[in-house]
Amino acid sequence: MAARADTLVSGGVVQSNSQRQVAAAAAKLGLDCHLAVYHGRLASPTPDYERSGNAMLNRLFGATLHDVPWTGDRNTAIQALGERLRAEGLRPYVVPYGVSSALGAVAYATTALEIAEQSHGLGFEPAAIVHSSGSAGTQGGLVVGAALCLPRTRVVGIDVDAEPQRVRDHVEIYVKAAAGLLNVTFPENAIEVIAGHAGPAYGIPHAATIEAIKLAGRLEAMPLDPVYSGKGLAGLIALVRAGRWRRHDHIVFIHTGGAPALFAYREVLSL
Repeated sequence: MAARADTLVSGGVVQSNSQRQVAAAAAKLGLDCHLAVYHGRLASPTPDYERSGNAMLNRLFGATLHDVPWTGDRNTAIQALGERLRAEGLRPYVVPYGVSSALGAVAYATTALEIAEQSHGLGFEPAAIVHSSGSAGTQGGLVVGAALCLPRTRVVGIDVDAEPQRVRDHVEIYVKAAAGLLNVTFPENAIEVIAGHAGPAYGIPHAATIEAIKLAGRLEAMPLDPVYSGKGLAGLIALVRAGRWRRHDHIVFIHTGGAPALFAYREVLSL
């Protein structure tokens, strides 16, 4: 708004949570919204995938969708869309894929502060913060925030992209960028990305994902999505079973959102 933008621009796969949130923000702010929707990163897992869940909400929120092919480059098509709209006379503000950038990581650093304040109020110190990690901005911000206000708490990212080294590399980029903006330092060994819980590929749930989703629903009435938080909880469950922590340690699990995608995966989940 300070830049006098009239349009928000972002992008992601068909069931992207972040582009749905960008579309929602645009609607709330009275801005136009244009989204680069990537096709080809994964095959549609169900007949409902293309039009239900987040895809339906994008349309409901008034976003204009632009289909683009997935090449592995997350931001070029989004940037190109912004440049095209600028050439057409609009004033776009471009939000990167997954809202993963230095600024996005700084925003997520405040999540660590919230956890520190709430856990202190409840009388415990978390041994770890566990979450799903993909485009890396979430983990980048948590690492920086924890270094400032939870220095004895381990931030553990569960790779959900089946690309653990790529995820870790990007986390490191955003940690350094966010730390630079905040003028702070972080421990050298602070970045931990756990592999082996992403299933066969990004966006494809496997048996452990489905088990975690059903467990969270049955015990806590907590809906998890099969792309991000479901895989994150599957990783946490596996770490607990492997004895990573002591019985009375306090572990914070971050639900990063994504419940609308459940409806796009209904047939895969057998619900």
